[in-house]
Amino acid sequence: MAKRIGVFARAHGGAEGQLAHLGQAGTRIVLVGEDGAWGDLVAPTHDIARGAAELAGLTLHESFDGEFAAKVRTGPYEWNRMAGLQIGGRQSA
Repeated sequence: MAKRIGVFARAHGGAEGQLAHLGQAGTRIVLVGEDGAWGDLVAPTHDIARGAAELAGLTLHESFDGEFAAKVRTGPYEWNRMAGLQIGGRQSA
């Protein structure tokens, strides 16, 4: 998992992240590249997620808001998908 974080970071000029608990499903590692690209990985436990982030040298944020969230760049796909889910608009496949 640390290797995948490193691959993402190298591809996007560096990266930062945030850990989000998913309950029994595990912990999501939200990744935001320096270029605004984003992605995520899901680890089976919080300890595994934190360990992978630390091993990869990922700077972690406590929450996904403020300056950190503002770094995310979205495109037409994301806006179309969000509009479709939130206001009953066209949903992307």
